[in-house]
Amino acid sequence: MGSMHTGLEEHKEGLGKLAAFYAERAKGGVGLIVTGGFSPNFRGRLHPFSAEFSKAKHARAHKVVTDSVHEHGGKIALQLLHAGRYAMHPFSQSASAIKAPIARFAPSEMSCRQIKKTIMAFAHSSELAKSAGYDGIEIMGSEGYLINQFICKRTNTRYDEWGGSYENRIRFPLEIVKAIRQAVGDEFIIIFRLSMLDLVEQGSTFDEVVILAKELEKAGVSIINTGIGWHEARIPTIATQVPRGAFTWVTEKVRPHVSIPIVTCNRINTPEEAERILASGHADMVSMARPFLADPHFVVKAQNDKAHLINTCIGCNQACLDHVFKGKRASCLVNPLACREDELRITPTPSPKNIAVVGAGPAGLSCATTLAKRGHHVDLFERNDRIGGQFRLAMQIPGKEEFRETIRYFANQIDETGVKLHLETEANFDLLSEYDEVVMASGVEPRKVNIEGIDNPNKVIDYQTLIKDKTYAGEKVAIVGAGGIGVDVATMLTEPAGHSLDDWLHDWGIDKEIAHPGGLFPYPNLQSDKEVWVLQRRAGNVGKGPGKTTGWIHKRTLEKRGVHLLGGVSYDRIDEQGLHITCNEQSQLLEVDKVIICAGQESVRPFEQQWQEMGDKLHIIGGADHAGELDAVRAIRQGVELAIKL
Repeated sequence: MGSMHTGLEEHKEGLGKLAAFYAERAKGGVGLIVTGGFSPNFRGRLHPFSAEFSKAKHARAHKVVTDSVHEHGGKIALQLLHAGRYAMHPFSQSASAIKAPIARFAPSEMSCRQIKKTIMAFAHSSELAKSAGYDGIEIMGSEGYLINQFICKRTNTRYDEWGGSYENRIRFPLEIVKAIRQAVGDEFIIIFRLSMLDLVEQGSTFDEVVILAKELEKAGVSIINTGIGWHEARIPTIATQVPRGAFTWVTEKVRPHVSIPIVTCNRINTPEEAERILASGHADMVSMARPFLADPHFVVKAQNDKAHLINTCIGCNQACLDHVFKGKRASCLVNPLACREDELRITPTPSPKNIAVVGAGPAGLSCATTLAKRGHHVDLFERNDRIGGQFRLAMQIPGKEEFRETIRYFANQIDETGVKLHLETEANFDLLSEYDEVVMASGVEPRKVNIEGIDNPNKVIDYQTLIKDKTYAGEKVAIVGAGGIGVDVATMLTEPAGHSLDDWLHDWGIDKEIAHPGGLFPYPNLQSDKEVWVLQRRAGNVGKGPGKTTGWIHKRTLEKRGVHLLGGVSYDRIDEQGLHITCNEQSQLLEVDKVIICAGQESVRPFEQQWQEMGDKLHIIGGADHAGELDAVRAIRQGVELAIKL
């Protein structure tokens, strides 16, 4: 299990919660767990109140974590991470005083004395980790953090023994490894997360990566882990738009040059994908982080020939990274129990009830299957001929195919838990009145907007009809609404045909030979053969979609394809000529074949006038509760929490 920050590291009762979190993964069969990053000293903290591991009291407090993992037969390594110029506080330090484009503060340049003290801080923290019961440590040498900042010309402009030549620039990581090995002895695991593909200008070349890998092995590293991309790189590396196993070829290139085990990672989310990577010789080990958020028992299920029951990570970032970057505790869209193992427990009910759930979208599916796990008798009613709700639309968007896995998971859970599924069934008041409890998860429908001519069937279509019926929209299209749905539709309309992994790498300017520094080469914008306008009433940024850590990817994709992004638009009318708008006080005619309405959603509330008669036995969740921007995190969490309560 690869390192990822959860927000529990800084939580008031965080270590106890981390112990429960990691114990569940050890119980689920994970061989080696790597924690989120802990700083070896104060200046290395990412935020002023970020977690640090530098004192004996920290080691004593962490015993609860290591003991809980060992109790279930697992092993665990502590990641040591010095933020360098990525630190969000005024005490940041780096190899040189060059501000990061994503940081608020410029760092100070470290003196030789500060460099040596930092090396000893890494060694001291490693010694403390050993005393705390950790089986090893991982040194974060990638993703653009401090060690990476010493390695690359981009951030190291020094002229002393710590800068200049490549030999000097890699002295810092090598001295850290040597100091740690001397402090912890020969048997303690040292993992080094090596940036094999920086994806930024003035990054390392392949030859330089190999030189460092060999030197790390000589210095005493036990395992080399693959790092892909700096945080400031403008190339997606782990979002759902990234093809599965998109970067294992990097690990494969480096692997023959060292004799110690080498780990690959990034967008590996199924046992089949992991097995393919190992069998093809791309790596000795596979690391996954978010897939173990989605399903802590991933390994045991794969071992027991039950891979179809794995709750697959869909790479959405919505409840993990998006939460962490907002300073909130991480969780998982498809598994709300993640990071709340000691708070949300699915236990057998002492008094089984007959419960009806209306709607087999994400909210209804999570609620129905959790209720059935607890021992309730559940009837799930769905008016369409298939389950999935909005996820069934989402999975048809290029880059969101993974959403299909969540529908597959819930379909298997229906079979496993004994939920009685009634497709193509409209649940009415009389039908539901016989149940002990009724859960209304009836979802959403496209919001209607008031534009003159919107009822013209030749010119106007809503997003649900477009996606479900695969309607041809023509060569010129205007999209009304620039939220997540509008962005998705624009992506779908402009997606090139037959897109392979090599095509994707080329589109993002990634050099598979890593001959250019950072693994980048200049690339042209790939204009789509369709002309698309994405429009919004609000002035300002257009096309980012709702995701904090993925919005820029959507916008960059649309820009590369030549999509017109217009804000501050008012819609005048639609006629046979096209869409008449006013933008910047100028009237315009967009001569389009189709106008697609993506202006949000409204709750679907069947026979709402009779809801009050049901009294306390009626419970409303998901889109039926609140439409807003589609929020599957809230919908699935509401379903699980309600099922635990009933």
